Amino acid sequence: MILKRTCNLLILRQNQISIQFYSLFPTSYVPPVYKKDQQKEIFETPEGKQLSHTPIKPALTSDTCSEFHDEIIRKFINYIMRKGQRAVARRVLETAFENIKIIQLKKYYDAAPEEKDNIVLDPKTILYRAIENCTPILDLHNISRGGITYKVPVPISERKGQFKSMNWLIETAKDKPNQTHLVDALAKELISAANNEGRTVKKKQDLHKQCEENRAYAHYRWLE
Repeated sequence: MILKRTCNLLILRQNQISIQFYSLFPTSYVPPVYKKDQQKEIFETPEGKQLSHTPIKPALTSDTCSEFHDEIIRKFINYIMRKGQRAVARRVLETAFENIKIIQLKKYYDAAPEEKDNIVLDPKTILYRAIENCTPILDLHNISRGGITYKVPVPISERKGQFKSMNWLIETAKDKPNQTHLVDALAKELISAANNEGRTVKKKQDLHKQCEENRAYAHYRWLE
């Protein structure tokens, strides 16, 4: 009896796994565009007329057209989050944004009149610039040939490069002295990275240097 119940549970779990990856919509359905500004741009192009006759997938429950929703900030909060504590991760980023605003305002008021126009006060803009300055375009993959493992430089996608950039920023902020709070370290690291400085930018530069040193093995990437 116990064995029969165990088998039934295994069958149910297998069915649940198969259902989890099942899609109700065929591949001919296009992804939805739920941002109002993007919809306006598409409708003004010939592509918008084609979309009016094309089946479109419904938007996810997490997709929203609210002006307060930002995809980059949402991803960054997800990478900060540990053990499902999203509220804590959101509070960390919001407090870091407050610290960035305080630091930049102080710098703005202390600067000369001709230098004030070059000081960015928006924390979101600083976050975007920090991620862009830390995003690598190459990565090293371990590829074995003839019993020898080579570190081969390969180009990486924009999505993966952005993922590495965000994780580097968070890891660098966490690698701090014990008496320093995470929000303070994260705010300073984002400001440094936005100015193309700091330890996270050095990580990207070191990775590109290693890729340059191993460029002789670049042809192995076609055999991966």
